[in-house]
Amino acid sequence: MRLRLLCLLALCGAGPTALGRSLSLRGSWRIRSGNGSLELPGRVPGCVHSALFQRGLIQDPYYRFNDLDYRWISLDNWTYSKKFKIPFNISPPSTGHNGVTYTYKWQKVNLIFEGVDTVAKVLLNSVPIGKTGNMFKRYSFDVTSVVRVVNSLELRFQSPVLYAAQQSKAHANYSVPPDCPPPVQKGQCHVNFIRKEQSSFGWDWGPSFPTQGIWKDVRIEAYNICHLNYFVFSPIYDNHTQGWNLEIESSFDVVSSKPISGQVMVAIPELQTQQTYSIELQPGERIVELFVKINKNVTIETWWPHGHGNQMGYNMTILFKLDGGLSIEKSAKVYFRTVELIEEPIEGSQGLSFYFKINGLPIFLKGSNWIPADSFQDRVTSDLLRLLLQSAVDANMNTLRVWGGGIYEQDEFYRLCDELGIMVWQDFMFACALYPTNRDFLNSVRAEVAYQIRRLKYHPSIIIWGGNNENEAALMTNWYNIPARELHTYIKDYVVLYVKNIRKIVLAEDKTRPFIISSPTNGAESVKEGWLSVNPYDNNFGDVHFYDYTSDCWDWKVFPKARFVSEYGYQSWPSFSTLKKVSSKEDWSYNSKFSLHRQHHADGNSEMLRQVEFHFTLPESPDPLQAFKDTIYLTQVTQAQCVKIETEFYRRSRSEIVDGQGYTMGALYWQLNDIWQAPSWASLEYGGKWKMLHYFARHFFAPLLPVGFEDQDVFFIYGVSDLHSDCKAKLTVKVHTWSSLEPVCSSETDHFVLKAGKAVLLYKEPVPVLLENCGNCTRQSCVVSFYLSTDSQLGSPTNYHFLSSLSESVGLRKAYITAIISQQGDTFAFDLETSAIAPFVWLDVGSIPGRFSDNGFLMTEETRTVLFYPWKPTSKSELEQSLRVTSLMDIY
Repeated sequence: MRLRLLCLLALCGAGPTALGRSLSLRGSWRIRSGNGSLELPGRVPGCVHSALFQRGLIQDPYYRFNDLDYRWISLDNWTYSKKFKIPFNISPPSTGHNGVTYTYKWQKVNLIFEGVDTVAKVLLNSVPIGKTGNMFKRYSFDVTSVVRVVNSLELRFQSPVLYAAQQSKAHANYSVPPDCPPPVQKGQCHVNFIRKEQSSFGWDWGPSFPTQGIWKDVRIEAYNICHLNYFVFSPIYDNHTQGWNLEIESSFDVVSSKPISGQVMVAIPELQTQQTYSIELQPGERIVELFVKINKNVTIETWWPHGHGNQMGYNMTILFKLDGGLSIEKSAKVYFRTVELIEEPIEGSQGLSFYFKINGLPIFLKGSNWIPADSFQDRVTSDLLRLLLQSAVDANMNTLRVWGGGIYEQDEFYRLCDELGIMVWQDFMFACALYPTNRDFLNSVRAEVAYQIRRLKYHPSIIIWGGNNENEAALMTNWYNIPARELHTYIKDYVVLYVKNIRKIVLAEDKTRPFIISSPTNGAESVKEGWLSVNPYDNNFGDVHFYDYTSDCWDWKVFPKARFVSEYGYQSWPSFSTLKKVSSKEDWSYNSKFSLHRQHHADGNSEMLRQVEFHFTLPESPDPLQAFKDTIYLTQVTQAQCVKIETEFYRRSRSEIVDGQGYTMGALYWQLNDIWQAPSWASLEYGGKWKMLHYFARHFFAPLLPVGFEDQDVFFIYGVSDLHSDCKAKLTVKVHTWSSLEPVCSSETDHFVLKAGKAVLLYKEPVPVLLENCGNCTRQSCVVSFYLSTDSQLGSPTNYHFLSSLSESVGLRKAYITAIISQQGDTFAFDLETSAIAPFVWLDVGSIPGRFSDNGFLMTEETRTVLFYPWKPTSKSELEQSLRVTSLMDIY
């Protein structure tokens, strides 16, 4: 099955124009506890937890055990209130609501909430005007008859925890599992009964902080005659004419009692496109649809993902000129790109392919999964988003999956993804649970989905909508032990929610990109089987999630040779400098109460150590603090090495079918970022510091990469290319003994042509022959390194292959590494010199924000220069005082 889908751009709302006025209600509000015993100022956007912390009434919620100690906050019913004055002009007075004398010159006044978290009654001047119950939708309340010159606005929140419990109890016909998260997650129950960030009730990588508050903008809008609610537009590529067209949809609220005529002028100067249309708006809610032909004589530069081209966009203006000299003008950026999800038969294999074409080019999706960057969204700044997303690009990623248990991210997130060339796999916010399908729940979901599609679909970065995270798998592999006789009820609910509602809305609102019901899913095969596959983890279809913490991760044969792997990973601990900020001295050991509390994945701390012990020896320091730091280091080494081996397996599988399986075209490891300071699968620590895994990702996602592995005592090297054109290259292979910085042998291949977008075998040699040709080498005494070089400046990172576990190495000795730091403009150079070969050299400057050009590397040469890019101003002396250099033998 082949789907051709296209990008589009949307803009919602309209600011002050000749037709109306807008008043922001951001800023200072009052917050009151349920019994009125506590009252404090707070900020909007914001939440109760942040307000309490900012006033010094609680500690940092992330400190030690505060996620448990501060549960009372989420269990209380808080009230937000604000007094404000309308600065708009007022007409002569008359008698209005409740006998109060006033009147306005505005025909319509709306109170707009872009985001309320979550369940609240809204009162204006003590008059109930509506309710909120969905964190993910926009609310608009008509307050024309209630608003005054001076106003009091109040939101009376209900505890999300208590509300969810009530909704679950009211769903009396049958239970909707899971009732509660596993005890190790220390979370709250019944999160599937509230349309709120699912992970805010606790997850296996994050704390339980069910927030309350006004988390996005709020404003008053007043207008006459008509108001532009939103407009969306879609660049559509016409295969027949081989040209681009633009479909525009505008929504108006016409409050005039008479029709309004006018003109719409659409202009894209850079594309020499300008067209004018006549419109007539009847009273009421009206939709205007326009079709714009783009000038075919102008070359259009398309938007490309990072690593594949530029992120070109074109400035467009739309001017609505209406009766009476009224006008509304909007400007926006239009991006042109096509996306296709290719599911078609593969020669020599059962099943179907599952890969993406962007602008007609098959692209291997390289990246990770995104979770909320903080439990408290008011702490997620534009600077933080840029830091995290730039770090993804700097690690050669081109894709992030916005996971379905968090939030639909803020506008700035998607704007940055557009700018940086990051493709987004966008889930709808349903994860790891079954959900009710009663009328109120479905109505809320429908409004949420329609709103989010209109808000987000203009972003070229978004390439697919996903209905949910793991719910097909949860149902069909029976995570919740549902009796077979009852399964039909939950299957029916699943189809009602995701197919008859969400899918129906997606297809109506956005025909320009693919939609899949779940992840993992068998894609077209799941559809064929009635929307749910008997085995959603089938390697021959769709995408898979894969986790295995008991097998040796150095054995690539444990990994699935799947079409697309959208989740996989291993845990590690964050650096000590990150943990130190939220802990005290008694917490600084691997088995402390704090360490056990911070681990929300069952047996996670033990699993990490077991994986370490496959190939390394646990730390031996008699100093408990040093042993803790050394253990942290080893968990990061192991995580980085595990994900490296797994990702390289997926990348080298892109062009081959082995035993009927292969053609892997995506690797998105779990997960990119952290929500707090704790052990997790993330490669970026809370705040953005790079773990060793993230430095490894910069290599294993490189556009040109040699991948080495063994099979039945034979050593293979594949060459992997993400380039658009063939390149002439050669492969260099070196062998070192652990005891010498001089290679014992080195060889080069003849030049060869590495095909664009392919993974091909370059080198094959039995390990005994390789060792024999290098003199006195054994598996335990030698290590192999290799790299690709081309006639141009483009080369590959140097890769390596361990011939034995490091715990069995012979000749490996402690390396004494010195570092001389010098400043070079805005960056700093670290000139390193080592006395011996050093595996996993780790440069750590503590809490000084920034990243190195490389880290965690195998140092096989006497000297090496590494650059440090600070994220905030620092100095040479500060770096010298903070620097700690660790390599593997330092911990023994």
